[in-house]
Amino acid sequence: MKTFCGRANPTTGAMEWLEEDENYDYHQEIARSRYADMLHDKDRNVKYYHGIRAAVSRVKERGEKAIVLDIGTGTGLLSMMAASAGADFCYAVEVFKPMANAAVKIVEKNGFRDKIKVINKHSTEVTVGPDGDMQCRANILVTELFDTELIGEGALPTYEHAHKYLVQEGCEAVPHRATVYIQLVESKRMWSWNKLFPVHVEAEDGEKIIVSPSEMENCPGVPSVCDIQLNQMPSSDFTILSDVVTMFSVDFSKPVRSASTYYRVQLEPVKSGKAQIVLSWWDIDMDPSGMINCTMAPYWVKSTSAFQWRDHWMQCVYFLPNEEPVLRGEKVYLTACRDEYSLWYKLQKARGEEENKTDIRVESPVCRCQAHLLWNRPRFGELNDQNRTRQYIKSLRKVLKTDSVCLCISDGSLLPVLAHYLGAKQVNMLLFFQFFKANHLEDKIKIIEARPELLTSSHLEDKKISVLVGEPFFTTSLLPWHNLYFWYARTAVTSHLTSNVTVLPQSASLHMMIVEFQDLWRIRSPCGTCEGFDVQTMDDMIKNSLNFRESKEAEPHPLWEYPCKSLSDPQEVLTFDFRKTVPQHCLSTEGSVNLSRKGKSHGAVLWMEYHLAADISVSTGLMQISNEKGNCEWNPHCKQAVYFFSSVIESETLSDLPSAVTYAINFNTKTGEIAMDFKL
Repeated sequence: MKTFCGRANPTTGAMEWLEEDENYDYHQEIARSRYADMLHDKDRNVKYYHGIRAAVSRVKERGEKAIVLDIGTGTGLLSMMAASAGADFCYAVEVFKPMANAAVKIVEKNGFRDKIKVINKHSTEVTVGPDGDMQCRANILVTELFDTELIGEGALPTYEHAHKYLVQEGCEAVPHRATVYIQLVESKRMWSWNKLFPVHVEAEDGEKIIVSPSEMENCPGVPSVCDIQLNQMPSSDFTILSDVVTMFSVDFSKPVRSASTYYRVQLEPVKSGKAQIVLSWWDIDMDPSGMINCTMAPYWVKSTSAFQWRDHWMQCVYFLPNEEPVLRGEKVYLTACRDEYSLWYKLQKARGEEENKTDIRVESPVCRCQAHLLWNRPRFGELNDQNRTRQYIKSLRKVLKTDSVCLCISDGSLLPVLAHYLGAKQVNMLLFFQFFKANHLEDKIKIIEARPELLTSSHLEDKKISVLVGEPFFTTSLLPWHNLYFWYARTAVTSHLTSNVTVLPQSASLHMMIVEFQDLWRIRSPCGTCEGFDVQTMDDMIKNSLNFRESKEAEPHPLWEYPCKSLSDPQEVLTFDFRKTVPQHCLSTEGSVNLSRKGKSHGAVLWMEYHLAADISVSTGLMQISNEKGNCEWNPHCKQAVYFFSSVIESETLSDLPSAVTYAINFNTKTGEIAMDFKL
């Protein structure tokens, strides 16, 4: 059997379906899973263990046998906790077959074969009875089915079904309840991930302002949650407008309803401002008394100094459909609507209670302007970055002449509008975009709906292109070098360019640096034992999946959310000259990078820099190393590529530093992919 996997092809800028070995899919699933991160989450594990022990004790005190149902068992960890806490029997349900197989091995290795039965099914397909998967209904329900939004992995329908068919009435549940909290804030930074701000351009004939279409201004956006490491957001980037308020709770020991509904709270703003963002997180009580609590609260809410870092549960940013001015002390109503898998929010002024009630519709918001479907949140942030826009304006000023015929190749870019305002005679754009209408430019900028290789001289009205521009940005790009599609597009349109064409950016370079991560290393780090249970089988399985491809791959991460320090200077490793066409041969380089700081070499970070014009560059990666400790500041709008080393070298002093890390990097011009290898 073959598996088809969607992958961006950097040479065509398109998504393609590639035939892979049947095992590829699940190796990817395991290699990129967050299992290691969960097993390293000490706070979660200890609290689950306490909660399970307490639940087993309560059942035993009633003189009953403790029968546990563990849904989404993963490694079998929670079932093993229950068995060692004295449970009489555990049914461990896991739908993902490779994971269920691993759980069987782990359970056996830890000596719980007689106490735990692993069932490889979706919990809604589990049967109960003498011939069923379970002999009888369970009286303890243990699950870990939560994501950052709490309900995004289908926790509600799963609980609803379990209460109807798989557990006894009045069962114990671990966790016992979950509570969702919210806080209203104003934040220009976060709001810039959802709306497009006006762009000011100083043109020959006075200032021009690029505005977004009214459909975009009034669009509620998409209901998908924006989940981030809110603990990396400095307090200077948002203004708190309300206290933290409980939005709703779910009691997992009683029947749960998954049908769409809404919750509403009254807020009294503590400060006047523009309500734009609802920040949200949850906590879980492992026991009915709430003594064993595991919280996702961010740094400004949680008083404890002992922070548990985790990447599998973070915090949520929700965008209100429109910004609403609020006044200190003047009450407002916040409504949370939800379906089975997602939440969204609305804010209303406090009017008569009855009048407000009639106004609630639970339909999920739909993007009407297309922009929220074309751009992700970081892309909105990038387009709103005035410093970045200034660099492009400065470069365009240098290269545009009054007779310039311009072609722009980039997805949903403002460059054609900038080029027009800065005096280009004719501007062509490959791709439809609605900005032109909002700015009355439909007749000034020609939209060509053709792929670069299908461009004809009649598209260009028989004119040759004298200035070719791109940011470059393409929506299909995952890794930094995937935007090199611009180079392939430039090669495809060569016959339409003048002999002395100006290409902006004129070139790009790939940069690299060795780093020590504060926490991100955990997602790829073997666990060995977890709360006294041997989970080595899981480590081996992840390692095997990471090595499934002959070469390990780099993976994209937004490093502004994941602090790290540099152990080497940044180094330029490859250059790509856009003034020339893509060469037939591969581009490769070998070399070594010197380690200049002591620390743990967790991996290499790679990013692209684009050289727009003489002395003007934009970086998609490192912005600066901010102090002598080597703390890094990263471009917040881009994901950087992280290549985790398979073994970590730790150097306490500079004398025991391995003096260098050697590398070999190969850019395959046929596939547009980069292969790399590092030796410590």
